[in-house]
Amino acid sequence: MSAMTLESGLAAMGLDLPPEVRAKLLAFAALLAKWNKVYNLTSIRDAGQMLTHHLLDSLAVLPQLAGIERLADVGSGGGLPGIPLAIATQALAITSIETVNKKASFQQQAKIELGLANFDVLNERVENVRPDALFDAIISRAFSELADFVGLTQHLLRPGGRFLAMKGVYPHDEIARLPADFRVVEAVPLTVPGLGAERHLIIVEKS
Repeated sequence: MSAMTLESGLAAMGLDLPPEVRAKLLAFAALLAKWNKVYNLTSIRDAGQMLTHHLLDSLAVLPQLAGIERLADVGSGGGLPGIPLAIATQALAITSIETVNKKASFQQQAKIELGLANFDVLNERVENVRPDALFDAIISRAFSELADFVGLTQHLLRPGGRFLAMKGVYPHDEIARLPADFRVVEAVPLTVPGLGAERHLIIVEKS
């Protein structure tokens, strides 16, 4: 996976990340590819696709995280989007909540190898998690449909906090099934270079 490809992708997205951050992102991608051979963390095997579908896709939400200090990443599998976001924004404290033991183990190993002091992993079911402090926002990339996402995680969110659901095409049906006390405050189209598919960040608040 070439640094040039990562650099061109970041440039196309308008993200100016320092060289040490770009190096760490590539190190994470290499670690994910290595563990994936044994633990099947992601269905994507191709290095180029891993760059677009995982790294760049995760980083596409960065501009939407302004003002957030504590972020929970629910059902993140191989640490996506949490680990790339933790690498890119050291001021952001991220807690990944992952039920599957082998995936949580990989994330813990990535935290150690990449020296991510701002990233923590909980190997638990999300409904059982009782954090010391509530989160400013909860993000999910492939966790569940919107109604389940907000229903299972609302106890983790501080009053006035936001749910950030990373989706493909605009999910009209899922939005229609949201409980009455939740509302979509914004739907942000995400542009991911090389992905060739629609992506949206659906931002939800509890009214």
